[in-house]
This record gives sequence, structure tokens and C-alpha cells, in this order.
Amino acid sequence: MQLYNLSHPEQKVSFSDAVRLGLGQGRGLFFPSNIPKLDNIDAVLALPFVARSQFIIKQFLQGELADEVVDDMVAKAFEFGAPLVQVDAARYCLELFHGPTLAFKDFGARFMAQCIDALGDGQPLTILTATSGDTGAAVAHAFHGLENVKVVVLFPKGKISELQQKLFTTLGGNIHTVAIEGDFDACQDLVKQAFEDQDIRQGLGLNSANSINISRLLAQVCYYFEAVAQFQQRHPDKQAVIAVPSGNFGNLTAGLLAKAMGLTIGRFVAATNANDTVPRYLADGQWLPHKTVATLSNAMDVSEPSNWPRVEACCEVMSWPLSDLIGTSFSDQQAIAELLALHQGGYLSEPHAAIAARALAENLTDNEAGIFLATAHPAKFKDVVDEALSIDVPLPPALRQVANAKCLAQSMPVSFADLKSYLFTTVAAGK
Repeated sequence: MQLYNLSHPEQKVSFSDAVRLGLGQGRGLFFPSNIPKLDNIDAVLALPFVARSQFIIKQFLQGELADEVVDDMVAKAFEFGAPLVQVDAARYCLELFHGPTLAFKDFGARFMAQCIDALGDGQPLTILTATSGDTGAAVAHAFHGLENVKVVVLFPKGKISELQQKLFTTLGGNIHTVAIEGDFDACQDLVKQAFEDQDIRQGLGLNSANSINISRLLAQVCYYFEAVAQFQQRHPDKQAVIAVPSGNFGNLTAGLLAKAMGLTIGRFVAATNANDTVPRYLADGQWLPHKTVATLSNAMDVSEPSNWPRVEACCEVMSWPLSDLIGTSFSDQQAIAELLALHQGGYLSEPHAAIAARALAENLTDNEAGIFLATAHPAKFKDVVDEALSIDVPLPPALRQVANAKCLAQSMPVSFADLKSYLFTTVAAGK
């Protein structure tokens, strides 16, 4: 699989190199030079989830890893399912929160860990990633205890839920966590600065586990096939409209790649909260990020989504006009109203999925049906859900185990100099 740098197209790398590098020159994202096309989609959809996912990923990795190695990687990464649950007559929810950290990021993070393990050369590696909520836990758990791998997670202090935070700030060992005194965009920018610093990249063997890493996106492609496979069992004559709760836009990128491979999807709806850079851009063609604002759907509090160049690249390669994408944004009040409506209809959700559910409802015609993605378990946002619905959401075992554990995160201002010092004096030194 050859990939090229979207910022510097002359830089071309293998999948192995893209996984190791994370980012290309000039902060550029890697994108496939050729998106594999599947001839018999019906036969692919008829396969079980893991077998289908093995087949899909092998289409991308032909010639780089032996088939049996890829099969083993996928089987170890995808040890949980993604059920499609009917919410009402026209809407279905793809539940992506049945992994160990109760979030969709488990698919990508666990597959990336398998890639690093399979492609590693035994040299020490430092995974540096920023999280707006769920990435941190998924990455930390996927790499926790692995030899020669250290993980550093940056997160915006006071801007993610306490239970989200506890899932990754309580592990210790090879997991280092830093509460940055800024928003997610500031955390993300610190990560990008680190990748441009040769001392850090070479001295620490730097890599990233954000959705900028291509391995994570390939894993996410697979659950779109699972969604459509289940949907077509119930609606064989319809193409699903899919609403994606969107922050950094890696999830939508994966969906577009799935469609480019030949998966039958009607259209996509990109659903955001008040951080609405993309919906405004799709409406008027002006890319004008505003200052990030804190919302109840904090994992989507991103004003400068890193994966947007990949969205545009996919549309350009496939000759899809950007106008085919629908962008919507909703306030906290609208998210809570939808959360309440879902609960009254018998479905317990949380603010991110509620935004996608409302976006789907507003963009379905009378004869259509569609899917919205649920990216996290409602208990990860227990305070918000409890208050909105006047209930007491029970904690699943994964959250009960960490609810009272000590937070080990270190606070830090938005300072690259401080981060660089921390990486060398604390992380590299094993303190």
C-alpha cells in the first residue's frame, strides 16, 4: 500500500512507514495513492464481522504483511461487536461502545497497537497523542504494559468528563498523562509541534495514535461495512443515510473510504456541536475556525479538525462534490432535547449520539431510513445524562473499577518548551 503526503505529494511512503511516522513533512496527512475497489459487495457483506474486516484490511495491505499476520492482528483487535439497534421506524443506532473503554476509539487504537507490535523493530517508541475525550482511554489501554512503548496523552484540563479522564489517568506504568491548561485544539497543536521537532522525533522514536495515524482509519472503515450489512438485512431495498457525530473528522473520513471501496451508502450527514467550522464551510465555502467553545458533547469540541484534508482528498479522488456532504450543528439545548426524546422512545443515549440522531432525523425524507453512530457509552457522561433525564445511569464494570482511583495526570500550561522538557526529563527517563 502506497500513501502520499497531502501537504507534500512528492513524499510517498509504505503503510509500515506511515504507521511509524504518523505525520508527514509539514504536518501533512498520509492518504492512499489508490483506494481498493471491491467487486462483489454482497459477498463481502455476507461475511461475519471479523472475517469481513480481515478481508477489507488485506485489500489495503497487500504485499506488506502476510495474510495470516493481518488475520491475527484483526482478530485480536476486534474482540467485540458493533450492534445496530433500532430506535424508531426510520432510525437505527450503530453502537460502537462495546469495547474495553466503552468508545468507538477502541477499534482503531487496538488495531494500531497490533500494527505497532507487528511492524516494530524492537526499538523504543513514544506514542504522543491528544484527546478530546475517548482517544486517551482507548490508546492508553491498547498500549498499556507493552514493552518498549511509552504513551503520553495530552488532554484539555477540566474539559472532559471525570469518568472519561479516570479511564486513562489512573493506569500509570508506561502511560503518562498531561492536563493541558487550554482546549483540545491547543493539545493537538502541541502534538503537531512535537512532530516537527527532530530532537523529539529521533530521540524518542515519536509516533501518534490520533486519527491522523492511517492504521486507525483503516480499522474504522470496517465498522461501516458492519453497519450496512446489518441495515440491509432489515431494508434490502434501501441505501442508508449515515449521520456521524463529528469532531476531528476521522470517523467521517473512514466512512467516505468505505463508500469509495464500493459500500452502498446513500449520503453522509456530518453532525457537530457549536464548534461548527465544517458546517459553515460547506454552506459558504469560507474556512473560518472560531475559538473552540466548551459543550456538553466535549469530544466534539474541535474547531480545526485535523482530518478535514482527508475528507476533501477522498471527495476529489472520487469526483464527489463537497456539496454532497451535509453539515449540521446543534446547541447543547438541542442535544438535551433529543436526548430526552430518545429516552422517552425507549433508547438511552448521550449528547454526542443525540446530536447525530437529531441530524439524521432532520435529513431523512419520508421513504428513507438511516443510521446514526453512538461513539461512547452513556455512562461516560453520567453527570449530563443523569441531570437531563432525571435518572441514575448505572456504571458498567470498566467505569466502576476506576471511579475512585487516583488521578495521576500532571498539569501543564500551553507551552511547547514545557512539553519538550517533560518528554525528555520525565517520560524518557522513566520517572
